[in-house]
Amino acid sequence: MAPAADRDYVIFRRTKEVSLAHQHRGCLLRDRRFVAEHRGGPLGKQQQHDLLEWASACVKHVLDRIGEQSNQPLLDILKVGHAWKQGKASVGDARKAALNAIAMAKQLEDPVKIAITRAVGHVVAVAHIAGHSLKAADYALKAINKDGRPLEQQWQHEQLPSSIKTIVLTARK
Repeated sequence: MAPAADRDYVIFRRTKEVSLAHQHRGCLLRDRRFVAEHRGGPLGKQQQHDLLEWASACVKHVLDRIGEQSNQPLLDILKVGHAWKQGKASVGDARKAALNAIAMAKQLEDPVKIAITRAVGHVVAVAHIAGHSLKAADYALKAINKDGRPLEQQWQHEQLPSSIKTIVLTARK
């Protein structure tokens, strides 16, 4: 199905549009609002940077809450995302760091540590695909006790800069 210009959400089938989408479990899904300008979408570079910063703040907040704020391997992965934002790391470097986080998560058994490690991976993956910011925040929530998740999500929403607030809040509904 070819994307309609006036639709926010685009479902891609295996066609020529694949280059604009991220494959997930055999189906290609993408919220068009999270497609970067250089890929033909509406998302500006500053907004992508803001998404990375917001996702990083969400994850660091949970790292503090679960006592993992000094987990050096996770902090090192987050540093790659910040280096990308400053132009000191490539998208390839960020993607590699994200894949390293996913590999680390696969070695873990504790669901809390798995969730926060995956969250860290999604933060740096924002350099590659901005929509990973939502996954980072969602995985950070999974690392919190279910009773604490509504307050944590409220905290996440309060941290949103105005440049990305509308797209994040509407995407999370």
